[in-house]
Amino acid sequence: MPDCLKCALNPGTSGTVIKFGFFIRKSDGERVQRYRCQSCRFVFSSAALKICYRQRLRMANRSIFLLLASGVSLRRISFLLNLNRKTVVRKFLWLGELTFSLFYQLNMHFDKAKNIEFDELETFEHTKCKPLSVPIVVESKTRRILSFDVVPMPAKGPLAEIARGKYGLRSDGRREGRKFVFNTSAFLVAEDAVVKMDKNPFYKSEILRELSLKLRIETYKGRKSAATGQGELKKIKFDPLFSINHTCAMMRANINRLFRKTWCTTKKLESLFLHIAIYAYFHNQRLVGETQFAFCI
Repeated sequence: MPDCLKCALNPGTSGTVIKFGFFIRKSDGERVQRYRCQSCRFVFSSAALKICYRQRLRMANRSIFLLLASGVSLRRISFLLNLNRKTVVRKFLWLGELTFSLFYQLNMHFDKAKNIEFDELETFEHTKCKPLSVPIVVESKTRRILSFDVVPMPAKGPLAEIARGKYGLRSDGRREGRKFVFNTSAFLVAEDAVVKMDKNPFYKSEILRELSLKLRIETYKGRKSAATGQGELKKIKFDPLFSINHTCAMMRANINRLFRKTWCTTKKLESLFLHIAIYAYFHNQRLVGETQFAFCI
């Protein structure tokens, strides 16, 4: 029998819970058991213990989750599942927050990584004059994503002057983004791990400061990526940073907001963060996870 939900809020109180009938849920026709606490007489059901409590379209959660992690846009999901676009957006926001917490819970079930790779993926919000940086840490060979973030960065190159003229000075959050991913992945990385990255002058000092001074760092010269077909993958026979480059290529192929040439770009930084959280959980669970994904409904 489950514990009483009301007594659980008051430390030191507990009561015997008994079955108290059932009801048929209208949304899916499932038989839901009711319970009653003998101490406080509080009545609740087994549905109150599920993460989808009080959701009318709970059966669509899994389909929306899989489509969001498979390169399908919100509008197309609405069309395919015959749902209102507002409903799909609400489901997207709920799934993003849920999978972000499940993402770190899943990572805790694995041994500490002894070989990791770090790099930053670049994209933009709404226009190329508003670029974004996505720092990401992955485990070598398994390509398990350990941590990520999405932060703004100023435009560079020929677009820099145009961006300042249209949108003013843009804040640079790359240092804070790297600090966040290093801090959140610190408990997932062994103290004597090997870290591979490119020759960016800021990476080495920040990694040693945030993770561990015992880490062994290996740096490699950045290479030009393939123009077509391979995305982030490099045009060389052997890529020492293959795991991080392959993971970024998979993200670009499976997150609609990251497609290189498309009109379906992200309009909000926060939405891109939630979308990456959905894919990162799917990526880790399907690629190296031990249990099949399932929502409690």
